[in-house]
Amino acid sequence: MNHFRDLIKDKKRIVVKIGSSSLTHRETGDMDYIRMEKLVRELSDIRNQGKDIILVTSGAIAAGKKAVNFGDIRVADETEAMALKQACSAVGQARLMMTYQRLFSEYNHVAAQILMTKNTIVDDLNRFNATNTFSELLKLGVIPVVNENDTVATYEIEIGDNDTLSAIVAAMVGADLLILLSDIDGLYTDDPRTNPDAKFIEQVDCLTDELMHMGKASTGSSVGTGGMNTKMIAAKIATSSNVDMIIANSRDIGILHRLLAGNNEGTLFLAHPDASFDLPAFVDQLHK
Repeated sequence: MNHFRDLIKDKKRIVVKIGSSSLTHRETGDMDYIRMEKLVRELSDIRNQGKDIILVTSGAIAAGKKAVNFGDIRVADETEAMALKQACSAVGQARLMMTYQRLFSEYNHVAAQILMTKNTIVDDLNRFNATNTFSELLKLGVIPVVNENDTVATYEIEIGDNDTLSAIVAAMVGADLLILLSDIDGLYTDDPRTNPDAKFIEQVDCLTDELMHMGKASTGSSVGTGGMNTKMIAAKIATSSNVDMIIANSRDIGILHRLLAGNNEGTLFLAHPDASFDLPAFVDQLHK
């Protein structure tokens, strides 16, 4: 077994991110409750092993759009479109969290909601308070469920996607491991959907400029916002903050326990701590 994969078994604080496309039915856009139940069961079992677990989840806007029949609504301009998106998020986030609370309670675990914006990280006091909240929740054995606060987020204060958000959370809480569950097996030399000669990359020892440029801003889903580009930004944040990261396919949610058993699945990005890396400054420059 790969030495670095074997070390995954000993990780104590893990952040798991799952995207909208992994939580919804492709045909209808409705929530996929079977997959959500499997996800919660996996996370609950990880918590039962004595590990800290944080879930960063998408799906609020998708859930809200279905609830208010978004497809039938017409908007006049971008301002109204933003307001409608935020309204959908408000409806959908409540539905999403209610579902998670109910599922986690089935396995005797308590979930807590944390909603963040870019200002949560960039502002020193906000970041300090958020970090303390995470710390206390984990001490209590609670599983934080994190999402971007789309209800109030505008272009100036939005993080942009949950790949980036999950890496920020992992850095803030001093996580050992970040797992990005996606609709792709990991990092390839090119987009495998369009290039059959694309080669799979099992392990990244150090992020190079070439690898960063390899992340093209394309996504295989109309539901999610994050393509490979956002995952490479997440890798930059995580590895610079001394957090190992894995990109893995969410097709089988059971991949979580296999990864934590040291199985060689997905792409492993090894932590490469950078003392000069300034998380608030890096986040502040995103999407500018």
